[in-house]
Amino acid sequence: MIEIQKLLHQVIAGAGVKNADRAPLIGIAGAQGSGKTTQCRQFVTTHPRVAHFSLDDVYLTKAERVWRADNISSFNAVRDEEGHFQVTHVPRPEVERLLLTRGPPGTHDLGLAKAVIGRLREGAPTKLPRFDKAADDRTPESDWPVFQGPAEAILVDGWCLGAKPPPPTEPINEIEREDGDGVWRRETETQMRKTYAPFFASFDAIVYLKPLSWEIVKRWRAEQEVENLGRPLTPEDHARLDRFMQHYERITRSMMAGGHCADWVVELDERRNVRKTSRVSP
Repeated sequence: MIEIQKLLHQVIAGAGVKNADRAPLIGIAGAQGSGKTTQCRQFVTTHPRVAHFSLDDVYLTKAERVWRADNISSFNAVRDEEGHFQVTHVPRPEVERLLLTRGPPGTHDLGLAKAVIGRLREGAPTKLPRFDKAADDRTPESDWPVFQGPAEAILVDGWCLGAKPPPPTEPINEIEREDGDGVWRRETETQMRKTYAPFFASFDAIVYLKPLSWEIVKRWRAEQEVENLGRPLTPEDHARLDRFMQHYERITRSMMAGGHCADWVVELDERRNVRKTSRVSP
């Protein structure tokens, strides 16, 4: 997709003119399988002074996600008649499993992402974090690649990058119905509003690769899984993948409907070819 490569060059150049004193920070958003990471990797191959990492690279470690899931899912804090908080333990194994799943807002270490961006802008050699999806854990820091600064620009890609909190509705799929008290959905919305929105606002520009439909996103992700496994998917694989994708469905659908703060929207067809590119009015 040469059009996207040209657009990235244009966006970086424009951001550099506006902020000549620092490396532009550019976000590339897109649903799973949309090609956002591939586009970034292709770009840095021909632009070696541009640094790149993904939101996928800064997931919380497994231990951090276990601690977070247990604390959010299991404790209720209510105020008694005298105005004092009473904390009770209410086991919610279904909600804990939802919170453990990497991907949704709240499962990223944005503090780490900000530290990496800051160091890249300082011009110092910078370790770029990596996450091992097979092990579901961050790789040892000793294995992280080092970008030798200074960076002329910084690319960060992520499936929910630039997303706005979706409007509340009734549950839209099976896993949301398991979240009977709405704990997982409220936590995700709170994270988007309080933590992710300020982070997204720090980007000089965000490009959103928009798919045609949710069904195409599911197909793209299945194609990725076939490539990862090196074999056709079994019915059990399809069922597992469908459940996993449901964690992403609400925000992905919302972004497709305009729930994002991207500056550029690149509409893709089912083969990931560019159908249309448009600048979003401020």
